[in-house]
Amino acid sequence: MVFPSLSLHKGRLARLILFAAIPFAWALAPAPDAHAQTAVDAANPHNRILLVLPFDNDTNQPNLEWIREAAPELLTSRFLSAGLSPLSRADRLYALDHLGFPESFHPSRATSIKLAQTLDADSIIVGSYTISGSTLTAEASIVNVPRLHMTQAVSASGDLHSLISVFDTLAWELTREIDPGFNVSEETFVAAGSGLRVEAFEQYIRGISEPDHTERLRHLQAAVQLSPGFAPAWMALAREDYAAQDYDHAAAAYAKVTAGSPASSPDALEANFYRGLSLLFTGRYADAEAAFTAVSRVLPLAAVLNNEAVAISRQNHDATALYRQAIAADPGAPDYHFNLAVSLKSNGDAGGAKAELAQYLKLRPNDSEALDLQAAWNNPAPAGSAPAASAASSTAAGAAAPAATAAPDPLERITRAFDAAAFRQAAMMMDQMESARLAALAPAQRAKALDMRARDYLSRGLLLEAERLFRDAAAADPHLADAHEGLAEVRERSGDEAGARAEAQAALDIQPAPETYLVLARLDLADSRFDSAIANVNRALALSPGNADAKNLLQRIADKQNHAK
Repeated sequence: MVFPSLSLHKGRLARLILFAAIPFAWALAPAPDAHAQTAVDAANPHNRILLVLPFDNDTNQPNLEWIREAAPELLTSRFLSAGLSPLSRADRLYALDHLGFPESFHPSRATSIKLAQTLDADSIIVGSYTISGSTLTAEASIVNVPRLHMTQAVSASGDLHSLISVFDTLAWELTREIDPGFNVSEETFVAAGSGLRVEAFEQYIRGISEPDHTERLRHLQAAVQLSPGFAPAWMALAREDYAAQDYDHAAAAYAKVTAGSPASSPDALEANFYRGLSLLFTGRYADAEAAFTAVSRVLPLAAVLNNEAVAISRQNHDATALYRQAIAADPGAPDYHFNLAVSLKSNGDAGGAKAELAQYLKLRPNDSEALDLQAAWNNPAPAGSAPAASAASSTAAGAAAPAATAAPDPLERITRAFDAAAFRQAAMMMDQMESARLAALAPAQRAKALDMRARDYLSRGLLLEAERLFRDAAAADPHLADAHEGLAEVRERSGDEAGARAEAQAALDIQPAPETYLVLARLDLADSRFDSAIANVNRALALSPGNADAKNLLQRIADKQNHAK
C-alpha cells in the first residue's frame, strides 16, 4: 500500500497554533462512544494513518542512543509491508520543523499529540527500550489520537545482537493490535529483516542522523558494504551523492534501489526519477530515457514526461508528442511550452514553434532568453551573415565583420525537482483505483491477479508483502493451488518447515504442480531425507520433464549425499 501525501497546508498550520495552546493529558480518555469508535477503527485498520515516534532510551547507555531512531525506521518499514499506512521519517521531521523544533528534539507526549494532529495521524506509536545484561527489551503502546486513549503496552525481548528481530516481533504484535484480523505469521516478520546485519543498520541510522555531510557519507558507505542488499541505505547514499552533484555515484546508488524494489513502490519511483536526472547530467541520455520511462509507465506525471522527452531530444529524436502530454498534464507550467516550442522548431514546424513560444511568454513575459529567441525566430538572419549588432561593433573596431550563422536554438529545459507529495498523491489514487478494479473482479480472477503481484514480491525477497497477498488470493479463491504453493515458498524461506509442508500439501490436494513438489524436495533435502527428496523431484519431473530447477536440485541432492558419506 502506498501511504498518502501529508504535506502541511495553511489550514493545518493555523490549527497547529491552536493546538499549541491546549494542555493535553494522557489520562483523558473520554468514555462516550468508545465502543463505536473501536468498531470503526477495527473495520478500517488499513486506512488509519500511523505515526511512529522515536523510542525513549531507558538504558542509561549513550552509545545505544541510535536505537531511538532505529525503532521508528524498523516499525514503519514493517507496517508499510503489512499494508498499513505509516508516515515516513521525512513527514515527521517536516512537522517538527513547522512546529519550530530541531530534528534532534525529544518531544513530550503532549507535543507528540501535536505532531500527530499536524500530520492528520489517527494513531501514534510510543515506546521505550531497556537492556539487562545483553538482553534488549522494547515495548510500545498505540495512542488513539482523536480519543486520547492509550492501549496496553506490548513488548519483545532478545539478545542485543538480534535487535532487528526484536523490533520485527514488536511490529508483528503491534500490527495485530491495529488489525485483529491480520494473519501473516510472526516468522515472516522476523524473516523480513533476517538478511540485514545489525552493524549495517546501525551505520545506516547514524548515516541519516548525522548533521555533517562527510560523516553521513562515511556511515552510509559502511552500511552498504556490510549489507549490500539494503535498499534504504542505498537510497540515503544516493541522495547524499546527488546533493553533492556526484552524479555518477548517485546514478549507481539509485540503480541499487530500483533493482530491489517493485516498480510501483514510492522508493523505486523516486530513485528512477533522480537516476534519470543523474544520467542526464552525465550525458547518458539513452539510460536516462529508460529511467524516466520506468516512472512514467506507473505515474505519467508532467515532470516525468518532460524529462523523458528531454532525454529523447538529446538523442536527436522527436519527442514532440511527449512534450504535448506534459502540457496536457500541467498546462500552467511555462517550461513545458518552451520545450515544445524548441522541439517543434527542430522538427520543422516553425509556425507551431512560434505559437508555443508566445504561449510561454504569456506565462513568463520577462524571460530574456525566450525574448531573444522570439526575436531571432521572427527575424531570422540571412545565411552566412552576422547579427547586426555584431557587424556594427566589428566595423567600429576597423575590422571586417566575420561571417556567422544564426545562433543555435537553446536546449530543452529539465525539471529538476521531485515533488514527493504529488507522486504520493498520484500513487495513492492509482492504488485506490487498482483496489477498486480488483474488488470488481470475480473472486477467481481477483485471486489470480493477487497471486501474480505476490510472486513479484516473492521474486524480490519481500516475504511479508508476498505472504499478505498470497493469503488474500487464497481467501478470494480457496481452490487456487498457486496461492497455497506461494505460501509454502514463503513459509520455507521464513524457516517454518511445518507451515511450508502444510501449505504445499494444501496445494497438492487441489492440483499437483512441479513447483510444489520442489518445495517438498528442498525441505526433505534440508532434513537430509534423501530418498524422499529424490522422490519429490521425480514427481516434479514427471509433470515437467525439462524442468531445469528440478535437475539442478537432483544434483544438489547427489552432492549432499556424497558429502554425507
